[in-house]
Amino acid sequence: MRKIFGYLRYDTYQELAIMNDLYRNELRLYKNLFQSVMKFQSKERIGGRVKRKYEVAKTPYQRLIASNQIPEEVIEELRRTYLSPNPTELKSSTGAKIAELYQAYKEKKGAQHVDPHSFRFIFQLE
Repeated sequence: MRKIFGYLRYDTYQELAIMNDLYRNELRLYKNLFQSVMKFQSKERIGGRVKRKYEVAKTPYQRLIASNQIPEEVIEELRRTYLSPNPTELKSSTGAKIAELYQAYKEKKGAQHVDPHSFRFIFQLE
């Protein structure tokens, strides 16, 4: 959560609504459908060093489809979900919502100075 929203204190209902909207929509789709993850496979000690091995990076969507543990109807629904969003648009709308959250924080604080280092942007804002 801190990687996305930074270290500011969000404690109003407006900020909560923005965060929930982001989690339920763009961020959930982007992370599960398009952001690949390397899954840990094994580790081996060689002398004083530990060598870690990872599987090939795949998205959670790809791992779920490859698992063969879900019915065909669910797979088809997931494929439709996968084909509908554009990853670039998801990322830019995520950045816009994070900027909206930051603006709500600044309005809450009024004229007080907000430390820009307490808020990390992982998405490029326009």
